[in-house]
Amino acid sequence: MKIYNTLTRKKEEFKPIKEGEAHIYACGPTVYNYIHIGNARPACIFDTLRRYMESRGYKVTFVQNFTDVDDKIIKKANEENVSSSEISERYIEEYKTDAKGLNIREATYHPQVTTSMDIIIDMISSLIEKGYAYELSGDVYFSVKDFSDYGKLSGMPLDELEAGARIDIDTGKKNPMDFALWKAAKPGEPSWKSPWGEGRPGWHIECSAMSKKFLGTTIDIHCGGQDLIFPHHENEIAQSECANGTHYANYWMHNGYINIDNRKMSKSLGNFFTVRDVANEYGYEPIRFMMVSAHYRSPINYSKDVIKAAVSSLERLYTCRDNIDFMRSNLKDGEKTADFIAACDNKRQKFNDVMDDDLNTADAVAALFELVKDINTHLNSGNATKADAEYAAEKFDEMTGILGILYNRKAAAPEEVMALAEERAQARKNKDWAKADELRAKITELGYAVEDTQSGPKLIKL
Repeated sequence: MKIYNTLTRKKEEFKPIKEGEAHIYACGPTVYNYIHIGNARPACIFDTLRRYMESRGYKVTFVQNFTDVDDKIIKKANEENVSSSEISERYIEEYKTDAKGLNIREATYHPQVTTSMDIIIDMISSLIEKGYAYELSGDVYFSVKDFSDYGKLSGMPLDELEAGARIDIDTGKKNPMDFALWKAAKPGEPSWKSPWGEGRPGWHIECSAMSKKFLGTTIDIHCGGQDLIFPHHENEIAQSECANGTHYANYWMHNGYINIDNRKMSKSLGNFFTVRDVANEYGYEPIRFMMVSAHYRSPINYSKDVIKAAVSSLERLYTCRDNIDFMRSNLKDGEKTADFIAACDNKRQKFNDVMDDDLNTADAVAALFELVKDINTHLNSGNATKADAEYAAEKFDEMTGILGILYNRKAAAPEEVMALAEERAQARKNKDWAKADELRAKITELGYAVEDTQSGPKLIKL
């Protein structure tokens, strides 16, 4: 598998630190509100990465944090006159609701900042001892000039960053680019004891400490949105490599932005959509389908037309999958059809080939629809066997399972409805058209349509 590495700006063959295993860290949400559709993109994409790597035989350890103490959380808590922990706990649960709706599997570990203070303080202490950080009136800052590789991920040399930095003469920092590892407590804010007094961590240090705890000092893949490259991930590299004395992450994967009707999503522009907003109107699954339909590094332009197209595409996939089940129950026994099996294998291999090329889910979706065309043509040809339908189901489910779609399949029709359909088929055979019409009406009242096919009656949920 080749991955585009943001650090080297080229595709590289994935070589795990430990053979047969993949250790992945994905930056999680700051839990102060419902997640927006921009947050949903990395969640869906890197869940797909995990699924694909597992399908290729890797044992994946997937870590995603929750930032549960932050300025935005504190602001929200003050607005509602509740504690910060009440806000963060509420929105962790709301995130889990949305994640479940999007078919995102739970991480192997979901560490939280508030339960990781000991390891965060230990890492900050190590950076001070090694001369990479300094205390200033209860705050602790990382000294960027003492890390010669600062700027290597974003491609922005330190002198250019300094030239564009806002200098606050009141901070007393050695350099305007120095960033906070620890913030001294302010009245009314949550705080923890530390060697530098009461306070709380800066944003960047949490991921360095938590990834080290669960994945070690060097990890295989670090994921996140493009907006995190600088300063968050740049700062993670600096503090981790200085504290640990080793390379931090071998591969960096960043997904592109989501625009709304060709404009940047912004509350001030009135084009800000939460996942919950969109799901309430269209359901969760079209959101996931939209995310995997584009290459993860390309921008996505969200609009109502785009999400409606996702709904239509999913309907085509569900129709194909329902038809497979119908054919499995009604086709004759027999050997597999060699040409059809070869066609299925060809599309499945094409799926793997494009996923191996930097997780190209866009072309993987195209391969899936090519498989759908092959399945529909063959199973309705009059020459298919039950074994063909079973093989089609296997390949179809493998591909949709990796993409994390088609997880809302309807249950089989109730026995009562199926019995009515069989009775109606017999009435038609006897040319008792009045009874057949009467039975069709009863089936419709029970919420199903019946379609007459060469292989027998097919029930469709209304």
